[in-house]
Parts: sequence; C-alpha cells; structure tokens
Amino acid sequence: MTRSKKQPLRKCVVTQEMLPKQQLIRVVRNKDGEVFVDDTGKMNGRGAYVTKSLDVIEQAEKQQLLNRHLKASVSGDVYTELKSKVQADPS
Repeated sequence: MTRSKKQPLRKCVVTQEMLPKQQLIRVVRNKDGEVFVDDTGKMNGRGAYVTKSLDVIEQAEKQQLLNRHLKASVSGDVYTELKSKVQADPS
C-alpha cells in the first residue's frame, strides 16, 4: 500500500484561505529589512504568502497587508514583480 505525500498548506495573508503551497507566491523580508519575491520558497527570513491572482495582489497593495505581515515597507517594485509573475503563469 503506497501512501500519498502530504501537500504542504499555507495561508494567504489577503484571503485567509489555506491553500497548497504551489498555488501561492511567497514574499520574504530578510534580516537586513529587504523585501523581495521568493521564487524558491525556501529563502531565510520572515515570509508571507499571497494567492496567484491579480485581484488579490491589488487588494494587498491597496490595504498594505504585506507591510503589516512582514513588518517592513514593501516597495511598488515588489507588487509589480508579483503581478508580472501572475500574468506570466498560465495556471
């Protein structure tokens, strides 16, 4: 009998939904206070997950949710990078 591997779940900071890690994008703040998008999902630092949806990313930007969760100021470049990743991803 083969056992299926457990799917890691994470919570989106905007929608508060528990989703598989592959359906989310991770944003990280490192020790130096720099905020950036984590493509690998394994970088050191405080992380926050956002659903791969333009509406969700725009809502996070408007309500400054990533600033609150990462306890740092998130630049517009990070939101621009998030939006471009969502538009480039066909899934």
